[in-house]
Amino acid sequence: MPHCVEVRFIADLNGLLPPGRRGRATMVEVAAGTTVKDLAESLGVPHTEIAAIVVNGESVDFAYQVRDGDRMSVYPAFEVVAVSPLVRLDPPPLREPRFVLDVHLGRLARTLRLLGFDCVWRNDITDHELATISVDERRILLTRDRGLLKHAKVTHGYLVRETNHRRQVVEILRRFDLFGAIAPFGRCLECNGVLERVAKEEVEHRLPPRTRRDYDDFSTCPDCSRIYWQGSHYDRLAALVEDIRRAGTTPSRT
Repeated sequence: MPHCVEVRFIADLNGLLPPGRRGRATMVEVAAGTTVKDLAESLGVPHTEIAAIVVNGESVDFAYQVRDGDRMSVYPAFEVVAVSPLVRLDPPPLREPRFVLDVHLGRLARTLRLLGFDCVWRNDITDHELATISVDERRILLTRDRGLLKHAKVTHGYLVRETNHRRQVVEILRRFDLFGAIAPFGRCLECNGVLERVAKEEVEHRLPPRTRRDYDDFSTCPDCSRIYWQGSHYDRLAALVEDIRRAGTTPSRT
């Protein structure tokens, strides 16, 4: 027989629910043997978004199988829960914030690289590759596809809520507290390589005549051989970096 369970999602997890279930406890019928992980994900909340689950006042792990009459509360990351002992379901933060992004987040990847963050992105990368890279290289998987975050082996992931590119960048920096780690102009925007200073004479033969005449300081990417200098595009990119920095000093939208 099916079990009837009362489920309540806390704070911003409500934004991932169908409209009729947001902001209140709802009754859900599930088959016997359903785990709390399966129940949460069936309602649209990937396990990577969950920090803790409390059933009948007791903290449980993802493997707990719900029973008829259970009352279940699901908490997001950073939400304070007054339960002891608390089973933390979100994994410990990675030592270094590195990312892998799905095919739809190319502009976000490029801007995060501009800010100095290590980001893997390709326009032909598959979902299987994304999950594998996230696990094998200990990278945070960024995606707008919540189904991808339900992949069982993915431990560090985040569902990007914003659709506007600039707001996506600010969202990620806020979520992972990275404004203080911004170190711009150190990575290749195209391939993610770490840039190296290079003497002008070593790349002079590859420069356009006007660039050869007007500029003396250059960097190159050892991975794809692209050359960087502070040309007319630099002021625009520097202004973008400062605009993003300023966003870190303003309150987030509620």
